[in-house]
This record gives sequence, C-alpha cells and structure tokens, in this order.
Amino acid sequence: MKILVFGSLNIDHVYQVHHFVQPGETLASDSLQRFSGGKGMNQSVAFARFGALVWHAGAVGKQDYQMLLKELEEAGVHTELLLKKDAPNGHAIIQKTPEGENSILLYGGANQMVTEKDADFVLSHFAQGDLIVLQNEISQGAYIMEKAHLIGMKIALNPSPMNQAIMRMPLSYVDFLILNELEGAALSGAAKECPREMLDQLMRAFPAAQIVLTLGGSGSVYGYQDKTYTQPVYPVKTVDTTAAGDTFTGFFLGSIMGGNGVEQSLATAAKAAAICVSRNGAGVSIPSLQEVETFPN
Repeated sequence: MKILVFGSLNIDHVYQVHHFVQPGETLASDSLQRFSGGKGMNQSVAFARFGALVWHAGAVGKQDYQMLLKELEEAGVHTELLLKKDAPNGHAIIQKTPEGENSILLYGGANQMVTEKDADFVLSHFAQGDLIVLQNEISQGAYIMEKAHLIGMKIALNPSPMNQAIMRMPLSYVDFLILNELEGAALSGAAKECPREMLDQLMRAFPAAQIVLTLGGSGSVYGYQDKTYTQPVYPVKTVDTTAAGDTFTGFFLGSIMGGNGVEQSLATAAKAAAICVSRNGAGVSIPSLQEVETFPN
C-alpha cells in the first residue's frame, strides 16, 4: 500500500508579534523567520517522520521551489510527482504571539494551478487500496476525489480551510475525516463549544467515515459506527501551534495504516502534536517516530 498526499506547498513568513494585528493598526514585529509549510507538505513530512512510505503531489513555482524540495527529500518523501508551474509558490503570512497562537493569511500561488490533466497524471501512479490524503488548499479537489474513488483508493480529508469548495466535494466517498472544532462546527451545524454533539452529528452525516475531531487543548475525540474514544493532550510549554494539526493527521493515519489500533494511534498522534507545539516552525517542528516513542506518558 502506498500513501499519496496531494496538497499544498507553501513558503511561510512567520512574524513574532505581541498580539494579532487589529483592523487599521500598524504593528511592528519582533522577528521574521522563513520556513517551508503548507498543510499538504506538513502532512507529507509527518508521514515520512512516522516512517511511512509517502509520495507528495502538488504544484510549486519553478523559480523558488528548491527550499521545499530539499526539505521533502531530507524527510524521506518521494518528490517525483511534484508539478512545476510558471507562477510563484504558495506562501503564508503567519503572525505568532508569545503564547504560541497563530493567525495565518494564505496566498495560493501555484497551489491553485493544479489541472485535471495534472490530477490524472498523478493518480495514474496509484492503485486500489492505496491511501490519498487531501486538504482544501489546492485546485481540483473535487475532481481528485472523484478519480481516487474510481480507482478504489482510500480517501482521507482534512477540510481546511473550510469554505464552499468543501461542500462541492463528494464527501460520501471519505473514509477518514480529520478536522478541528471550527471545521467540525461548520460541517455539522453544531456549536463548537459542544464537541460531543458535533461528533454525533458528523457520525450521522458521514456514517462510512472514521471521524477524528481535534479540540486544541481539550485533546481529540474519535467516532466510527458504535465506537467512540477520547484522547487528552500531553501537556507541554506551547511555543508555536503551526503544523500541530498536520502532525496529528500524519501520525494518526500513519499509525492506522501501519496496522495499529485506534487508541494507540490517537495517543501516538497526540504525543507527536505535543512535541510539535513545543518547537518553532512548521515542517521543521515535526518530530521523528523515535522521539514520539520516547516521549513521557
């Protein structure tokens, strides 16, 4: 079985600020750092650091993609399916507070230039039973999902950012739905302050999907058929929450695809996310499986 992450690749510009900039405000930042990022890239790196065999497909700008390529290859991600476009890379402007919270502004760039022909080329390298992991930061998401379903691939979706493009996707095809409380509230209609109701609504709406709802400092909950599990967080000093959700996704799915049970996989993912938030940056903050296995319970 092969794993394909078909998703975004960004260059993140991270500004350290005392608070998020307000409307009409001019705010000086304390520092600027530059990292590789994008939800798709972060998830590919997380799979690779878990030890899974993973390919990344997505679009990069011909002029400035070397930084992204280098990090993917150093992590052990297969990169031969990257698509090179005559456009700037996607990038993100990230504000980060002393508490480790972040606010993110995305520019799609090459990520929004994926075509149906590109999708056909990428998916021709995969077969029934392989896993495809999707987010909502590239073009052709609905088409990619349709084609993957026809092939017989297992489909995991992280519906971020949550917008109308998600509602145009054939969500009934999804085998794994991994989302945070804001995305869960938007998709379920339940209040984000009521995670159990949110999970119940999602389980009724998507009975074929294994659902993981991540709740920040309140941990995560899982639901599928008649089974539910709750996973608390592992407390650490939070430095930067960027890529925490992507780390959780990669380690959870990597563990499940590796044959581990749900409870073990949730715990592994929670430990990986805890290590991630204790570090700066996106992809560079994602731990190895060895680090996760030696993390104290």
